[in-house]
Amino acid sequence: MVPLIRNKTHNLIPTPKNSSFLSLILSSTMSSSSSDADNLPLREIPGSYGLPFFGPIVDRHNYFYHEGRDKFFASRIHRHNSTVIRTNMPPGPFISSDPRVVALLDGTSFPVLFDNDKVQKLNVLDGTYMPSTKFTGGFRVCAYLDTAESNHKLIKGFFLQALARRKDVFLPLFRNCLSESFAEIEDQLSKNTKAGFNDVFSQASFNFMFRLFCDNKDPSQTNLASKGPKLVDTWLLFQLAPLATLGLPKIFNYVEDFVIRSFPFPAFLTKSGYNTLYDAFKTHATTLLDEAEKLGLDRNEACHNVVFTAGFNAYGGLKNQFPVLLKWVGLAGDKLHADLASEVRRVVSAEGGVTLNALEKMPLVKSVVYEVLRIEPVVPYQYGRAREDMVVRSHDASFEVKKGEMLFGYQPFATKDPRIFEDAEVFVARRFVGEGEKMLKHVLWSNGKETEEASVSNKQCAGKNLVVLLCRLFLVDLFLRYDTFEFEFKQSGFGPSITLKSLTKASTLF
Repeated sequence: MVPLIRNKTHNLIPTPKNSSFLSLILSSTMSSSSSDADNLPLREIPGSYGLPFFGPIVDRHNYFYHEGRDKFFASRIHRHNSTVIRTNMPPGPFISSDPRVVALLDGTSFPVLFDNDKVQKLNVLDGTYMPSTKFTGGFRVCAYLDTAESNHKLIKGFFLQALARRKDVFLPLFRNCLSESFAEIEDQLSKNTKAGFNDVFSQASFNFMFRLFCDNKDPSQTNLASKGPKLVDTWLLFQLAPLATLGLPKIFNYVEDFVIRSFPFPAFLTKSGYNTLYDAFKTHATTLLDEAEKLGLDRNEACHNVVFTAGFNAYGGLKNQFPVLLKWVGLAGDKLHADLASEVRRVVSAEGGVTLNALEKMPLVKSVVYEVLRIEPVVPYQYGRAREDMVVRSHDASFEVKKGEMLFGYQPFATKDPRIFEDAEVFVARRFVGEGEKMLKHVLWSNGKETEEASVSNKQCAGKNLVVLLCRLFLVDLFLRYDTFEFEFKQSGFGPSITLKSLTKASTLF
């Protein structure tokens, strides 16, 4: 547990464990200055997959239990003097997947994963394996489709149009969810002197997505009641368990590894809960499913895609994004809180309310959101398979990748690359203000560059702009209501777990 962070100590913003080691390695790898891209020396990709069967197990144990993910990659960068290396990635070799990857560990090589002419995204959302389609009604949903598949264009286009049609309800609907959530937090604080942030905002995230897709129907008025988040969490757990740890004592590491990575969990374990979710969306997302049918989508297939998008993509991301956002803003302390409150209240007063136009006039709020997305991306991994023989470039060298090889990108090393960002591992609230906006092309959280947009021809998150909007709205409502807050958090592989200790009501009127 991290000690209570009191906001007067706003200069105490801890950097990740081994951060100075990582910066030293990444900034000193190869030469100190990059050559012209066309003249980079051609190197053989260093690294090894080890002995068949045993090599992946050794790498997996180092990754999960002995080194941890940052040190796992940093030690190999140091060993091979390269940010492009060969290694094994979990969960192989037990689950039916090939664990061998070419790892891209800097901000120059990583973006090749967004080039859909060079990289195929067929069944690689979760990594080197894919959960059974029985988790999604027997359908390969859009997230697992490659851009070359005709169904990808149809389904991705459906979601892009659906979000565009509902753009006018984003603000009022989410602010309503925020109001309910802050009321719940205040109620908990009044009774217990502390409040669990994650559970409250997990419910808010689910309620928002359900109401957005289901004609503003509150899930409490459906067969779901308040069970939605728990049903989705269980469904997600059984799909993603091979990529996680259970936090058991070290003595059980090998037992845990064998149990959760030997065989994929069967979908029947979550069938009942998933069917409850499916029935709720099928019953109440009638307008949305009508829109899908008009585009030529089968209604049943469309509904399974809606459940996946609302549950896996949207809720699964937002339930972790808000705690991450609050953590970094909280660690920054009183001075940033005062600056955010001043900007938010001044603009809202001048604009006569919280509007899209008002949000665009809050450069500090925007920068803080982008900086959080940069410094701690909720989804740190990206995968893709080479469509053809190709050349991948790092800062200092070129590497030949053969057709069919799996490329793996570790986003935290790409977005905290010290050869791209100054003070890369430090949270800098104003990093993207003014001229700093030019650096947004290096913010990569959405499966694409922040300066680019989602389309039917790429794999960038369809809700990219919505996520940024919701994060801004969260900060706006937070600092309209409160001057500052005290909290503590516990970090895990699933992100921070936040406990709020106090909320200081706004001292100025607006």
